[in-house]
Formats: sequence, structure tokens, C-alpha cells
Amino acid sequence: MPKCGPVVGRDSEIREVTDTLVSTGASARTLLLVGAAGTGKTAVLEQARRTVAGQGARVLRLRCHDGAAEPGAAALADGVHQVLTKVHDRWSPARTGAVRRTRLRNSGRGGELTLLSTLGEVIGDAARHLPFALMIDDVERMPSPTASALCLLLRVFRPAGVPMVLAGRPAHPGDEGVRQLTVAADRLLELPPLRPADVEALVVRHLGRPVEPALVTAVVRALGPMAGTPEAVLSVLDSMAERGDFLELDGHVCLTEPEQALRLTTDVARLSRLCWPAGPPGAAALDAAAAVARNLEHAEIRLDDLHRLKPGGPRRAGLVDRTLTPLVADGILTVDEDRRVAFAVPALAAALRALPTRHAVSSLHALITRSLTDRLGAETAGGGCPRLADHVAAAGAELDDALAVDVLLAAARTDARSDWSRSVRAYSSALRRLPPHDRRTPGVLRESAELSLRHADHPGALALGEPLFACLAAPSAEQEREGPVCTAAVPDRDGLEHVAGVWALAALHEHRLTPCDTDADTDAGPRGRAAVERAPAVVGFWALVGPYGLGPVTPRPATEAPRKPATAGPRPGAGPLPSAAELRLLAGAAGRRAGLPDVLPPGADGARALDGLRNATAYADLAGALASVLGDRYPGAGNSTAGLYHAMVRAYLQGDWDRALASARRIEARSRTRGTAAGPAQAARALAADIHCARGELGYARSWLELVPGTVAHPLVAWARLGVRYWSGQVEQAMEEALDEVRRARRSGLLSGIEKVLVRYLSFALLEAVPQAMERALDELQALDEEVGSPMTREAVLLGRGVVRRDVDSALAALRAVRRRGDVYLELLCHLGLAEIGDDSERWLAEATRGAQALGIGRATRTSLGHMTRRRTLVLPRVRPAGGELSEKDIELTTMVSRGATNRQIAARLVWSEKTVERRLTRLFQRTGCRSRVELAAAWLDGSLARRDLVPDGVRGAAGGSFRAPGPAPGPGAPSSRR
Repeated sequence: MPKCGPVVGRDSEIREVTDTLVSTGASARTLLLVGAAGTGKTAVLEQARRTVAGQGARVLRLRCHDGAAEPGAAALADGVHQVLTKVHDRWSPARTGAVRRTRLRNSGRGGELTLLSTLGEVIGDAARHLPFALMIDDVERMPSPTASALCLLLRVFRPAGVPMVLAGRPAHPGDEGVRQLTVAADRLLELPPLRPADVEALVVRHLGRPVEPALVTAVVRALGPMAGTPEAVLSVLDSMAERGDFLELDGHVCLTEPEQALRLTTDVARLSRLCWPAGPPGAAALDAAAAVARNLEHAEIRLDDLHRLKPGGPRRAGLVDRTLTPLVADGILTVDEDRRVAFAVPALAAALRALPTRHAVSSLHALITRSLTDRLGAETAGGGCPRLADHVAAAGAELDDALAVDVLLAAARTDARSDWSRSVRAYSSALRRLPPHDRRTPGVLRESAELSLRHADHPGALALGEPLFACLAAPSAEQEREGPVCTAAVPDRDGLEHVAGVWALAALHEHRLTPCDTDADTDAGPRGRAAVERAPAVVGFWALVGPYGLGPVTPRPATEAPRKPATAGPRPGAGPLPSAAELRLLAGAAGRRAGLPDVLPPGADGARALDGLRNATAYADLAGALASVLGDRYPGAGNSTAGLYHAMVRAYLQGDWDRALASARRIEARSRTRGTAAGPAQAARALAADIHCARGELGYARSWLELVPGTVAHPLVAWARLGVRYWSGQVEQAMEEALDEVRRARRSGLLSGIEKVLVRYLSFALLEAVPQAMERALDELQALDEEVGSPMTREAVLLGRGVVRRDVDSALAALRAVRRRGDVYLELLCHLGLAEIGDDSERWLAEATRGAQALGIGRATRTSLGHMTRRRTLVLPRVRPAGGELSEKDIELTTMVSRGATNRQIAARLVWSEKTVERRLTRLFQRTGCRSRVELAAAWLDGSLARRDLVPDGVRGAAGGSFRAPGPAPGPGAPSSRR
């Protein structure tokens, strides 16, 4: 039996239903398929029916619970009558007549047994002449009398040789009909929840493209216990599609919505059928459930909170309390051991919050707050019950500011160690109520900033921008009104300077431009620019924006050196914020080396820290640079954009390029997600473009580079642009513009990373056989190394000297240095250089081939290897990962696509269903990197798939030739395959 592909994760269940439907004669059985709403019972039945129909069997549907007949044997007789009308032979009129006469003669209550006996006989007789199986769906909708009659038919008057498959929800208390059918069936088959792998397959099939793992994880978390329910998964996906929450990058679908905002569909009928097992709720019950969802959105509610409100409480509180009982009974709400109330399915709560409700929400939170503050006082209540802070925030204007601030501050200071995230929320709520000129505001800002900094909560620190700059601007406003003698309004300047530094550090971690760039990005409106000018700490952080690819470069005079006496360096035991000297070090690391060691601790540790800083700066890795400079004082990058990019750089250097691309997609999706603070990360875009370029996926590479503004002159961007332009056939333009961008970067003071551009320029000059360009690149590298003196510039000079001067010892030294540092791609370039100049060329070619294969590199490196084999008369080795080739069926499918066959034609040829063809095509697109049938056909016809070692040896393509490794690269004057 072929594998049942169209229904994801239900192969064994479909197989068992199919076996039951074909069990005719004495082996005929009765199967009851049970599963909760949305688990796919109907889909399993339909797939099994199509399967047996393809084998020549006949399946008829028995409908006895959606007609106008009175429930019981009469309704069952109507359903059987409709079935018999579909069995056409010469005895059909006699059978239908027998059913009709028996029903008329035995219309009384005692005649049901006679009627059921007749039904069993005529069904069995019809099956003997024309075999068929019966299928009954939605048995839970069957009235109890009809279910009892069907139970008698199955147990006492079962038609001989007629298999039956019934499907419905599990029996619930009071559902006697389904319980009887459960006992009467020969076999009970329960549909289990989908496995995580099946959920991912379902998402991929529904969207028609590969998806980011983070999207599947978000859907699973949002559904909780319903994550294995297919219809619930599809409901969330449909809801996201309606709101435009998807983003496609590299042919992968990414999520551009905060995870907590994922929701089920807001279609009331579908929502009720999925989530209310006892039947759809009434309008009043649904309205009350929506009110409960909104009440639980921002604050934790316990049953004790509601019990305190009962004596003399208002109707709205009693309404919410009364609503909880049926929701808990249905499993929609859960109550834990601490009596906390929560929705079992977060996506259901989000959907309910989107529904309109006539009940006020903030009033309940205000009542809960007052129930404690009236008895204990504001500060005692906040300190003794810190979770009260969330109720205060949710109550809004229902509580006056004086009471609210006292509760919030007491709760925040109590919760700072036990639940720091809730403490941050409390501080934030207090700052929204405190005026900028309040004497408590600077202290609250500092406490909140320290807490966020300690726990690497950069979004929380970034949220302090608005109250911070309003507080900084407040003194000048007071002085304008009352004159220069007013000094009482001046806040704690040192404390606000520290908060400004924490905010600026968070803004860099989240890749947000600082207010110095544009007022549109400020958190405090037009006053932001003036306020920042009063905060020198922010200006120091602003100098890091250009070197780390986060914005425009602030030019420095050419003679300026980041010098500072050693006494101004990092102090022992200093806090996690970098000092002024360390900020100058971080900013200057992208430029000349003069003066950099002066601000580092002496000894080997200082040298290692400086090398780590220069390596991180070459890749615009802010988190890595901060870790190198601050050491143990660095609080960490947390889940910030800088942290994601740091992980991307590590994965890139280690050769795990698929993980690096996943990080790039996550960063880009995060920058477009509503409710987050992440801005564009040009370095991540450039790195992703270079990976695709190296793999020969120029379309994806161009898509990433198009996201980078043309005015960006960062060396990483120039490096990626050079590769994409060159392999797109724009050889002369690529080489000329690369030098122009190098000059622009040097004028901006960005020297770290230029060595990568020059090494690539040198390698392309080697491919194009332009010795003058190679010499120019080596001279530039040597001058750069004298000026910068970083580990990467020394490696680049050694490699360049080895290739240009044919100095094997230099090339080997470069290889050893690269291996120590850990850079798989540059190690591959060293292997290529040694293959060009070394005596043991075959060994280095084999190493290069293995490295290229591990990285998934395509045309670019294969062309380079072919060029070297032509000149050295060597045989290019073929190294292929186990299981990397396309299967025989994949090749046949690709061949038919290249010939223009439709899905229906392919299904008929390969004996698949059309859904199976779609699924196999989706998987093929994912493996080949093609986004459409046209791209797949083109890759097959031009030999791209074979050059990537996806096609076994000996398989003949459309051109009639056997696909082998590409030949030598054409010379500079010949038409190039790159063009």
C-alpha cells in the first residue's frame, strides 16, 4: 500500500481505516475512530476512502443525524434508504420497498426491533450482490435515540459482510450515545496528537515553502496542549497570514510578530468548535470569556483575589468569578497549586482578547488593588504582595497616581531579586506616572537601569529613554521659568549620566540609532537632541555606531589617536558600563593601532584582549568586542540583536553556514517585528549575502545586498558587494568599485575589515590573470598591516605574499594562524593558495574540495578549483557527503518538471497523489535552493545541480551529456560561465 502523504502524520491510522474498509465477507469489522475537534478525523476518513476507491472498492456514507426524521430507528431507516438508492441492481426496488413497508407497519415504539432487523437484512443482501463499506462521520452529533438504534444494529442485527467505520469525538459525561457506540465497535482507534516533526511538516506543507524553526517553535508554544491538533495549527497560520505576519527570506518563511501575539482565528464558529468540547458557548458566555482573557493579559489573578471581592463586590467582579467555573470545567482555564488562573492555550487567550466585550477590564484590577491597600496601606501591600504591581499597571486611570506609585515602587524593590522581570515592569509603570521634575524620578531611573543592566535586559533599558530624556530636559524648563537662582529642580546629574550610559549601551545592543542621528528615532520627541547633548556618556557610545555597521560614521581627524593616560583606563572593580577610555578603545579598534594598548591592562591578558577586540571589530561584532574589553564585567548580550549577530559570526567562522543564515533571517525578521526595538543590521545582511554568493545562490545574495543602503561604506559591505558583482559577471566594475569603497572606508577611519576586501580582490585578480592587480593588492595589504597591525591583517599579508611571491612558507604560516583563530572560509582560501603555489598540490586541492563541500559552496569555488586544475594539469577530486545526492524519484520528478509537466501529469506518471507531488516539490526546492519550478528546471538544464554534486555520476541531463565536475575556467578573453 502506498504511503498516504496528503494527511500529515496519520499514515498508520489511515492504513488501519483502509484495512477495515476492505475487510469484506466474514472478516468485516466495525471501527470507531475518535479524536478531539480538529484532530483530522474527517481528513483520515476521506484519505482512506480515496485509497480504497483507487483499489476498486466502494465506500458509501451513511447519514442518519442530519435529516428531518424523528430520532431513533426511523432516522436510521432514512439514512439506509439513501444508501440503498446508490446500490443499483435489479433487486434495489425490492430492498427499498421492504424498508418502507416495515417502517409503515411498525411505526409504534415496539416496532423498532423489527425495523432494525429488516435494515440489517437488506444491507447485507445488497452487499452480497455489490460489495461496499459504510462510513459514518460526526457520530457525536447523533441524537441519543439514533445512536442507541445504531448500537443495536451493530451488536444484534449487524449486516453480514459489511464493514463499517465510524468517527466522532470522545464520549463526555452525559453523552450516552457515543458511549454505547464505543462498546459496540469491534475496534476503537484514537487519533493521538501530532508529533513535533509532523507539526513542522504540516506548517511547511500549508505555507508551501520551508520555514524557520523559530516560527514552528512559536506556534507550538502558543498552542500549548493543542499543539498536536492539526486544525489549531492551521488556524494560527491562517490568522497570521490574514494579518501579514509572514516574511520570506532566502525562500524561508519567517515570523514578524511577537510570539505572545499569535492567536487562533477570531471566527467565532470555528473558535467555539475547536476549543469548547461540550458545545459552542452562548453569546454571553463568549463575551465573559473575552473579558477574562483581557483581565489575565497584564496581571496574574488568583482565586483568592476574587474571593476577597465577593462580600458586597460589584456585579462585574461576580460575573468574572462565575465565568471561571465553566471555563475550568471545560479545560480552557487552568488553576495551579498556588490558585493562579491561566488559559491553557495562549493562542486562545489572544484570540479572545481580539473579540469585543462589553465588560470593563481595568475596574477589576483596581478593585483587587484596593482590597489590599485599604487594609494594609500602599507601601505595605506593595512590599508584601509584589505581584500587585501588575494589577496597578492594568488598572490605569482607575487608581490615582500617588497611591499607584507608592505600590509600584514598594513592589519593584521587593521583587528585584526574586522576579527581576516583574520588578522592571513595576519600575516602568511607576515612571509613566511620575512627572520628570519629581525628586524621586532620578532615583527610580537609576534603580531600573541597574536592574536591566545586571540581567542584560536591553529592551527594558531601552524603554527608559522617554522618561530619561524628559528628566534631563526638565531642569532647563524650570530655569527658564524661575531664573538661574532656581537650583532645587536640578536632578542628580551623575545618576542621570549613568542611566544615559545604560540606555545608550542598550540602544547599541538592539541596533538602534541614537538620537544624534535623527529625531524620528528618539523616545522623547523633539527634546531628544537637546537632552542628549547634556549627556556626554551617550556621545561616547555614539562613536561606536559607524565602526560596527549600525549607522553613519563620525569622521575623526587623521592625526587623532585614542590615547589616554593609563590612569584613565578601566578601574578594578568598575561596573559593567565601559569607561570613557574603553569607549575610545572600542571606537578606535576599527582604525589605527597607535595608542590602543595604552588603555589595556599590561601583560599577556591585555594582548589577548586586544587581539580578540580587533578580530571582533573586523566582523562588526559589537557583543564580541565588548566581551573582549570588559571581560568578566560584561553583563552579556542577552537576547538582543547584538547577541544574535554574535552567534551568527561564531557560526560563520566555524563553518556552520546554515545556522548563520538562520540567525541572519531571525535578525531581519526581528527588525520588522511589531513591538520590538531592533533596527537594521547591515553587517548581518552583508554576511548573509556573502554566504549565498559563495554557494552560487546569487539571487538570494542580491536580495540581501539590496537591503543595504548604497551610502554604507563599511568594509564588510564592500567585501560582500565585490563578491556578488564579480560572480554576476561584472568583473571590471567589481574590481574598480571595490577599490573605491576601500578608499571611502579609509577616509572614514574604518580600517578593520579592509583586509578581507583586499584578499578577495587579490584572489579575483589571480583568477583573471592580472599580475599588476595582484601586486597592487599585496602593496595595499602590507601598508594596511603596518597601519593596523591586527591578527587578521597579518594573516592577509602572509597569504597575499605566499600567492603573489609564490612563498610557500608564508602561505603555510597564514594557514596555521587562520586555523588557530578559527575561520573555515579563510582556511579554504589558504588551501586554494597552497594548491596554486605548493609542491603537494593534489593534497591541498583535496583539502579545498572537502572544505568547499562541507560549506555547501557551489559555482564560485568550483570554478576556482577548475581554473587551478587546468593550469597544474591535476585531476579535481570529488568528495561528496553521504546521502547528499538526489534520489532516483527526485531526479525523475526534476526531469518531468524541466519538461513542463503539470502536477496532475506527474502524479499520473509516478502513481502519486497531487498532494504528494506538491510535498516532494517543496522538499526538492528546499534541498536545491530553488524558489520555483522555473528555477529548478533551469538549474537542471544548465547543470547547476550536477556541479553542486546533487546528481549521481552517469545520470544524463537534457543536453545529453553526463554531468561531471566542471572543466577549467575560461580565460579572461573568453565568454565566462559567470556571465
